[in-house]
Amino acid sequence: MLQTIHLFSYGTLQLEQVQKQIFGQILTNEPDILTGFKIVFIEIVDKNVLQTSGQKQHPKLIYTGNKSDYIKGKVFKINKKQLQATDQYEVSDYKRIEVILESGTKAWVYVDKDMTL
Repeated sequence: MLQTIHLFSYGTLQLEQVQKQIFGQILTNEPDILTGFKIVFIEIVDKNVLQTSGQKQHPKLIYTGNKSDYIKGKVFKINKKQLQATDQYEVSDYKRIEVILESGTKAWVYVDKDMTL
């Protein structure tokens, strides 16, 4: 049996065309919230990501530690192979960290590559 991995998405991974390209299917999801972060936007120059998402501006999370800062997003249940595919999609401006969401779910999320907690 494959291990279930939780992935919190707040941006382009929620787009159906991105999911079809990366995972070959539309993923089911649950709404959730990540506290202590805020969104900034960056310009993507990677041609593959631009073609997949159709968007030049992508959101990126930065840690504030402030409980009044929060991000609404979706939690996907994926497997290790799908997580590796997501790693390939995310450009070098991001890194993957594990967080605890408002629901208590432990999930991976992509944040600013230079961010420290």
